[in-house]
Amino acid sequence: MATGATEAVELRGALMRLRRTTGLPVAFGGLVEPGRHQVRISELNGTATAALSALAVSSGNGLGGKAVALARPCAVMDYPSSRQISHEYDAAVAAEGLRAILAVPVVVRRRVRGVLYGALRTAQPLGERTLTAAVEAARDVEQSLVVRDEAQGLLTAAREPAVTPDVTEGAAWERVREAHGALRALAPRVVDPALRAELLAVCATLAPSPGPAPAARRVRLTPRELDVLACVSVGTTNATAGDRLGLRPETVKAYLRSAMRKLGARTRLEAVVAARRAGLLP
Repeated sequence: MATGATEAVELRGALMRLRRTTGLPVAFGGLVEPGRHQVRISELNGTATAALSALAVSSGNGLGGKAVALARPCAVMDYPSSRQISHEYDAAVAAEGLRAILAVPVVVRRRVRGVLYGALRTAQPLGERTLTAAVEAARDVEQSLVVRDEAQGLLTAAREPAVTPDVTEGAAWERVREAHGALRALAPRVVDPALRAELLAVCATLAPSPGPAPAARRVRLTPRELDVLACVSVGTTNATAGDRLGLRPETVKAYLRSAMRKLGARTRLEAVVAARRAGLLP
């Protein structure tokens, strides 16, 4: 699935949750266009017309543009008569018959990446509970974008050859192991199946191929057991591994015990060494 298509799915899901949790009849939104200071409205939910579709909202203009410029949620009780915003988009808003509107920015690492809107066709205040629910929907999109950014960054770093002349072989291998552990920990959090498969494929290239071994001696670890071992191999505690993998420390411990049993290891270190000899870890 292409990046744009995946982001559209995530945005669509957030708008559905926004409507469901707030009871607002209309929700719409879009992401900031690369290299431009404007949001392109790409997803509509509950609208009666296509008036808002593909609308380009510039930073500072209208309600959404104000939310982008300030990087904080904004709301108006009656859009057409509001003096708190500029009115470049009145025609599109009027065509859809919207009155009370809120706009919540999607902010990732202090940069606005998009805007979610919720709206009523009547003029009335939008309560604190409604605004809070809209902010939570925006947070969901933010988390998805953070995971995607981390995944793309790790993939880029894993594919780049080490060219620094003063890096020793041991230090280079430590970097490889850290990248492998980070990729394994991140993969389960990636919603996009194509990107998740790509992450795991890169993990496989970082782990050396094992030498030939009798079938009876081949070790087969589950993906979660391998995830835990990859974290343990770079010195993380059970609690830290759990945070990275979204697991409880007790669950991490259970996976680790299972992997140790399969590898014939008595300690965490022995398990890591055995996994490396079997070509399961770099």
